[in-house]
Amino acid sequence: MEKAGQVNATAAAITVTQLNRQVKALLEQGIARLWVEGEISNIAKPASGHIYFTLKDNSAQIRAAFFRQRQRGPTIGLKNGDQVLAFGRVSLYEPRGDYQLILEQVEPAGEGALKRQFEVLKKMLAAEGLFDEDRKQDLPTLPERIGVITSPTGAAIRDIVSILGRRFPSIPVIVYPAAVQGDAAVPELIAALDTAARRDECDVLIIGRGGGSLEDLWAFNEEKLARAIVNCPIPIISAVGHEIDFTIADFVADVRAPTPSGAAQLAVPDRQDWLRSINSLAARIARLGQRTVEDRSQALDWLARRLAQGSPMATLHRSAARLADLRRRVSSGTRDALADSKHRLELAMRGMHTVSPLATLDRGYAIIEDEKTGKVLTSAAQAIVGSDIRARLGKGELTATVKSRKET
Repeated sequence: MEKAGQVNATAAAITVTQLNRQVKALLEQGIARLWVEGEISNIAKPASGHIYFTLKDNSAQIRAAFFRQRQRGPTIGLKNGDQVLAFGRVSLYEPRGDYQLILEQVEPAGEGALKRQFEVLKKMLAAEGLFDEDRKQDLPTLPERIGVITSPTGAAIRDIVSILGRRFPSIPVIVYPAAVQGDAAVPELIAALDTAARRDECDVLIIGRGGGSLEDLWAFNEEKLARAIVNCPIPIISAVGHEIDFTIADFVADVRAPTPSGAAQLAVPDRQDWLRSINSLAARIARLGQRTVEDRSQALDWLARRLAQGSPMATLHRSAARLADLRRRVSSGTRDALADSKHRLELAMRGMHTVSPLATLDRGYAIIEDEKTGKVLTSAAQAIVGSDIRARLGKGELTATVKSRKET
């Protein structure tokens, strides 16, 4: 006979299976799908294609199952010791009563978090209209000065200066130095933009760096830099990383270049193309002058035929006088038109000769380069006593050895 308050153990008991089933339901219904960060250990990859491992941190661990049909991307490379972000749901493996994560996605911890941060900022700035084409500035056809915001010692500046020198060497280049990686990068890049805007000495800017990992390029994904680019009054070409790399700076800049070298090609025209355009314009002016002469000669012939059909002598004399006057006017106008065309052609050719680097050399100047590195020397401080230098003149080159230098 049961005492008062006692529970019938047989009637109240459930099986272990029932208990685990209830716990599983509580876990799956009570905890939403979530991201968990941790280190992989005890990884197992059986023939089924599923992946099992323990996800741990310094104080705790949990079993995880990543089934084959859920796997996407480079999951084959997962290994013990990897720090990952795992997305999935909390569950329970009933046969053993193991509390576990059923995974839907696994990615490297650092890069995955940065990618999500990138997408959130990209979506926010796009919603503000900062990527809209109608707010972006056009690049100048032929800039007077080009500014470059990058590391003064990186590969990007060497590529940019080399391409600019080959395409249109008479255009000056001003470098605004800034770190392009690490904690100092964003404030230095923003300060360089402010300096360029305040000085107002360039009519186009190139901002960027060479290639690297997502972490290396991250400064160009920061919101503060993006807004500084948007607010800059000078047209900006973004040139960050390689062709496959995209950053927030690329989306807010006025023009995105696939590489630093590509930015230099976008910034200036090719001087040979420019010369061909001038020659084509000169030919068009000459054809227009010839056509004007032919049209006015035909008008004179038509007037002469009408005069030949005239009646009274007085009318004939007046017509002859008008014809003579018209001939003089046509002749004078034709000469003036030809002289004007010739004058404009000479101005265009003189203007082209003025910006030509060869004209500068013909006036007695020279380009001094380090014989060993090929770097152009713009200051005596860059020359090393005893080193060889090469001087490019208007005609030919000279090689010399630096015996002394005087810095000013």
